[in-house]
Amino acid sequence: MGSARRTPTRGDGFWCVRSVSMIRSSWTAAVLISGCLAGSAAVAACDSPSSASQATADIVRVRAQASASASVVAALKVRQARAAAAAAAAAAAAVAAAQPRVTITREQTADGSQVTIAVFRGTLRYVLHDGSGDPYAPSGLLKAGSSIGGTERGHLLAAFNGGFKMAAGAGGYEQEGHVLGTLRSGMASLVIDRSGRARIGEWDHGLPAPGEKVYSVRQNLQPLVLDGKPTGAAYEWGVWGATLGGGEYVARSALGQDAAGDLIYVGSMSTTPYDLAHVLARSGARIGMELDINPAWVQLDVARKPGGSLRAEVHGQNRPANQFLYGWTRDFIAVLAAS
Repeated sequence: MGSARRTPTRGDGFWCVRSVSMIRSSWTAAVLISGCLAGSAAVAACDSPSSASQATADIVRVRAQASASASVVAALKVRQARAAAAAAAAAAAAVAAAQPRVTITREQTADGSQVTIAVFRGTLRYVLHDGSGDPYAPSGLLKAGSSIGGTERGHLLAAFNGGFKMAAGAGGYEQEGHVLGTLRSGMASLVIDRSGRARIGEWDHGLPAPGEKVYSVRQNLQPLVLDGKPTGAAYEWGVWGATLGGGEYVARSALGQDAAGDLIYVGSMSTTPYDLAHVLARSGARIGMELDINPAWVQLDVARKPGGSLRAEVHGQNRPANQFLYGWTRDFIAVLAAS
């Protein structure tokens, strides 16, 4: 006499199915379903051997699915951990990139010139200072005068020389919105906006950009580097200013800008315009301009940290590292850590 069919009860495992929708984890749900089917199979086995076999197959299948779900969850967690690590690394790199710093290297050119290279990186602010003698500005007209002091000193990371005297006719000069020398079209120009951001370009050739808030401009001759290469004029040393003693190899300096927007200063106490153009291009400058020349005027001073002690970086430069702190007769550029 066969066994009487009985009605499944909550103890048979069928109650589990209704709970699956309340469980968020796919792996946990699969395990519970496995248990549910096991309970169902126990009841079904009472009816026939074929039902028991089918129930066993279902259990094996569901357990395999649960194992696969667990693998998917584990893989997802690994991917999430890797993504989090990559995001943290990117954030750390961004913080490091924003740190104000000056990288100093030196290069000996093919003709033996020793050139100092300074690359200014990070979140910086540039300030153009006039000299006590040139360019001339009426007393009290300008905020950034012939020396660095006050709050500027605490943020000072570096300072370097400007360009030729105004009487040389090598270009114009504007500081803090006051034009002290007429700006000329086509001249290589260092432009600083009100935020202290600086860039180099050819005046009236896309510079300034429409709506750009120009605050200060320092022009000096034609470009020395264009499109990442020395210009043709770079080979003609005689067009790059009158030299002390009339020789080609004298103290010279130049300023370039790379594709990332970082400024690059190069200087030497004995070099040629082409040497400076070549070094700028090799250092990544897309555009470059000559700054002042001759021994009395070439100067680069750098601190290891903002507000720190300055050290002279152009080997053999005539002026002490604190010259710009005491005051100077010619214009210069201060490099500050942005506050």
